[in-house]
Amino acid sequence: MAYLWHLVRRFFGSLWPGGPAPSDELWAIGLLLDGEGELWRRMSGFDRRHAVGVARRVAADLGPEATRPVLAAALLHDVGKVDSGLGPIRRALATVWSWLLGHRRASAGTGRMARYLRHDQIGADLLTTAGADPLTVTWTREHHLPESRWTLPPAIARSLKAADDD
Repeated sequence: MAYLWHLVRRFFGSLWPGGPAPSDELWAIGLLLDGEGELWRRMSGFDRRHAVGVARRVAADLGPEATRPVLAAALLHDVGKVDSGLGPIRRALATVWSWLLGHRRASAGTGRMARYLRHDQIGADLLTTAGADPLTVTWTREHHLPESRWTLPPAIARSLKAADDD
């Protein structure tokens, strides 16, 4: 039930226009490599607001262990969503579609909803092409996997996952 409430809050939050505060936008851009920054700018305002919150929570939790690649992973873990071009309502429909059909079947096609559901792999590919650090790429690829399949150092992966509240 808590997960459903989380999704409802995220949906209504996604309807609010605009990106993060200008100071947060500058903070985020200052952490990103050039290619990562180009991808960041393609993300929706809501996704950038969410990502800044994730990165701020990771920075507070990890302190000095929150290196630039770790914070970039927090900022860019959902970057693959840009490939689908879906707005909030269609994203919500894709999520419901995935529940009804099962993730594997729902994400198997080439359509926009299927691409949205594969945003983790698509994002990792985009980041690889952009020259991102391997840690950033890895977390983007693994952030929806069960903990038993994570390959990052456990403290870093747990902090990123907890901060994402996903």
